[in-house]
Amino acid sequence: MTRDLWFERLADATGDVPRERAPARLKSKIYSALTARMMGSGPLRDLVDTKRAGGHLCVFENVLTIVPVGTAIRSMNPCRICHARVLAERMEQAPIFWPGCPYSEFHNS
Repeated sequence: MTRDLWFERLADATGDVPRERAPARLKSKIYSALTARMMGSGPLRDLVDTKRAGGHLCVFENVLTIVPVGTAIRSMNPCRICHARVLAERMEQAPIFWPGCPYSEFHNS
């Protein structure tokens, strides 16, 4: 039995137990930690390639695909210096509204 099937059966067996959502602050911190861990093993995917593949980019990431910067800059994580990340990790229901921002999605869902 695959792990996915096992988890699906386990979830089905719980019945109608109300499911609580993880707090947006926790999701934001986990996302930041996972991204930092990925950066630790090497450069991230170039934002231009991500955009071509249909990935969602925030306003700031889109700017990096337009301005003449090198691949090294476009392969970094701009979220590390973005104020949205700081707000998202410290506030519940942070006022972040731009499309494509994962932190905004955590707080608006």
